[in-house]
Amino acid sequence: MHEMSLAEGVLGVVADAARAHHPCTVRMVRLEIGALAAVELEALRFAFDVVKRGSVADGAALEIVHVPGAAWCMQCSRSVAIAERTDPCPECGSWQLQVTGGDQMRVKELELA
Repeated sequence: MHEMSLAEGVLGVVADAARAHHPCTVRMVRLEIGALAAVELEALRFAFDVVKRGSVADGAALEIVHVPGAAWCMQCSRSVAIAERTDPCPECGSWQLQVTGGDQMRVKELELA
């Protein structure tokens, strides 16, 4: 379950930000997670609840913003929305797609107190 490693990484980013703004607590963590990022959202929520215990983010809420997948079709030269990396182009049916978005996970915003 790589979501535990992801949650630990998020907590590291959060803890660094909290230290940079003086010792404080974190009330909310907002993540952007792409549809193509291969992250199981419920597993990540569970893992974050586990790793935040006893940290500056102990009482923090986790908000997840979904980012849709996007790709560029080499066949028809269009930017298209895709739900999975294995999807064909919805315009021409080609399988020659290059992912252009929705494949990342990042800490978007923190609410500190």
